Amino acid sequence: MRALDRKLFRDLVRLWPQSLAVALVMACGVATLLMAIGASRSLDETRSAYYERYRFGDVFASATRAPMSVAAVIAGIDGVAAVDARVSVRAVLDLDDMAEPGSAVINSLPPGNQPAVNALFLREGRFPEPGTNEAVVSDNFAKAHRFTLGSTFRAIIDGAKTRLTIVGTVLSPEYVYALGPGDMMPDDRRFGTVWMAESTLAPLAGLEGAFNSLGLRLIPGAAASVIVEKIDDLLNAYGGDGAYLRKDQLSNAFLDGELTQLRGMAFIIPPIFLLVSAFLINMILSRLIALEREQIGLLKALGYSRVQVLWHYLKLVLVVTAVGILIGIVAGNWLGTGMTRMYSEFYSFPFLIFRRDPDTYLIAAGVTLAAAIVGAARAMGAAFALPAAVAMRPPTPPVYRRMLGGMLARFNPFSQLTTMAIRDMGRHPVRTGISILGTSFAVGLFTIAMGSMDSVVFMMDAIFFRTDRQDATLMFSSARPPSALAAVGHLPGVLRAEPNLWVPVRVTNGQYSRQLTISGRSADADLSRILDLDLKPIVLPESGLVIGDRVASTLHVRPGDLVEVEIMVGQRLSAAIPVTQIIQSYIGMMLFMPIDELSRLAWGGPRISSVNLQIDPAEIGAFYRAVKETPQVGSLALQANSRQRFAETMQTNMNTMLVVYLVLSVVISFGVVYNSARIQLSERARELATLRVLGFGRREVSNVLLIELATIVALAQPAGWAFGYLLGLIVTSSLSSDLFRVPFIIEPDTFAAASLVVAAAAVVSALVVRRRIDRFDLVQVLKTRE
Repeated sequence: MRALDRKLFRDLVRLWPQSLAVALVMACGVATLLMAIGASRSLDETRSAYYERYRFGDVFASATRAPMSVAAVIAGIDGVAAVDARVSVRAVLDLDDMAEPGSAVINSLPPGNQPAVNALFLREGRFPEPGTNEAVVSDNFAKAHRFTLGSTFRAIIDGAKTRLTIVGTVLSPEYVYALGPGDMMPDDRRFGTVWMAESTLAPLAGLEGAFNSLGLRLIPGAAASVIVEKIDDLLNAYGGDGAYLRKDQLSNAFLDGELTQLRGMAFIIPPIFLLVSAFLINMILSRLIALEREQIGLLKALGYSRVQVLWHYLKLVLVVTAVGILIGIVAGNWLGTGMTRMYSEFYSFPFLIFRRDPDTYLIAAGVTLAAAIVGAARAMGAAFALPAAVAMRPPTPPVYRRMLGGMLARFNPFSQLTTMAIRDMGRHPVRTGISILGTSFAVGLFTIAMGSMDSVVFMMDAIFFRTDRQDATLMFSSARPPSALAAVGHLPGVLRAEPNLWVPVRVTNGQYSRQLTISGRSADADLSRILDLDLKPIVLPESGLVIGDRVASTLHVRPGDLVEVEIMVGQRLSAAIPVTQIIQSYIGMMLFMPIDELSRLAWGGPRISSVNLQIDPAEIGAFYRAVKETPQVGSLALQANSRQRFAETMQTNMNTMLVVYLVLSVVISFGVVYNSARIQLSERARELATLRVLGFGRREVSNVLLIELATIVALAQPAGWAFGYLLGLIVTSSLSSDLFRVPFIIEPDTFAAASLVVAAAAVVSALVVRRRIDRFDLVQVLKTRE
């Protein structure tokens, strides 16, 4: 081993605690980058491969009843590669292992069983035989009920109860993220997807020789918007409610939202760790070079070139960086694998693996190495430029001045030891400022994590307790006359029933246009309320549109603007309707109108699509039994089940995220505080030892250093709160989509919790340094350096 390499080894042994602290900060940056990029690529490429292999549709449409001859015409449109015209119905399920009704979408299978669009992955068993009541069901639904091949369950299809026999379990690219009616999270126990032979399902649904659902695959480069317009023209006469592209398909839209979150994580969190690690590298290396100034001069005088000296210190940086990268790779793989397992609980893929692409590791290692070199550049530049003759002389003594014009000396409320700490901070403002900034990053990270939990609690309160307060929502298979409301009101246990009308529309404002759904509400609706920006209920005006803020920004409209509304069902009218009010919405692209006006525009008379219900808990069993026997019920959404499922899912995810952010915050705070303390200790060791010789006790001498650390940590708190709040706003804004928008809410105790966590990590760092002060060898420290 060469002389400089032996010196490097001794430096690493002597500085191992500081080096490890820096390496851990780097490792956090590498791990979060690998996790975000790796998980994003895994999800994206798995989805792409699954969609391509199983022919996921590019365009979707539905109608009331269209003859199969129309499907042949659509197949002949330029740019259309394949068409699957099928029967698709919503059904209420009567399941032996649960009292409440379940819900399902039942789709038909063509002869040969594999559709030309949205093919099925057969997990177990076989496909159903034509002319039988055999069915295949989604794999997650079967697992939730412990169904095996040969199990049976009852389904109410178009008012008729039919017993279906399970002969296989499948996965479909159309239902990777399968949401039941009224649910915000998948609930495989209450909602399933079912496929039956077309020859069996079509007669049950009254659609022999016809279809009501359509999926298309397009030729690459085809004009999708033109094809959508042609499909709408062809299906208008058959009750078509507007074709839409893959990006608006519900399951795919949720996957897009998840990918957006992962990409946001990759661009927001890792740079924080890389910035902190660059700062720590600069601190350690600058102090090491300052302490070894004479050694550097001696090395140059003995014939070592400037490049050799520079390479010696660069190797120290490279070793620390390599350790950080290796730890980060191990942690990133572990976190990525865990995230992949979490995906498997929400997304129904036939396969889902965590990608370990070499370029991902190269990117993580490259940006980490670049950050380390940038942090070391200034310190290494000083070592490179220092002439041997100058380096071998003692450094120029510092110039001391009175702080604040001597006011601190005349009006000093502090002890002399505290004054020493304050003066040292004032004489190193850059280092003090960067230490405060680094510590504030730790506070900010944990503030974001805690704030996310506050946001979820706020969302649950706003959605489940302030807005949608009904016990259940009963949805019809098609729009019904007002007499259906009275019939529902007479079901056992129903205390209150309020009607809704859902109408698909195309809303246009100049060059901006979106296909949306308007919800018609009655003026006295109380179970499902519309809230303003202050979460206070509003009363719908007699006419006009009330729209969510997300819709307003998408269509660039303000209150008082006229928008063109094209009704996609019923009379298919178009009308210019004024926007009367803009409200805050957290779920979907919300539009509201008075139910009477919407009914008149769409159907020319009163209609309802669903009914919100308040139910007597003592009669809930009788209510469930009645729903299972009621024709024309398409599905039943239970608010308590949806709320519980949402809470359980979010609680699990939030707890996992909280633990991860807690570890990241502790690593940053420990790395910054510990390295700052060690550097100050190395600079002031002689000073502190002198105080001991003069008669000051261990506790008093330690306070000189600990007061400075406590001041840095205290000043970092408000900066960290502001940083966390600002970063939280940026993160939540970047994650907003047409499906949901999470508000960033921070309660006061969140700031306190974040500060306590960082303060605890700082206390541990300070105690480690205090122990070193207590074990000072006074004679060794006070020796004059040769």
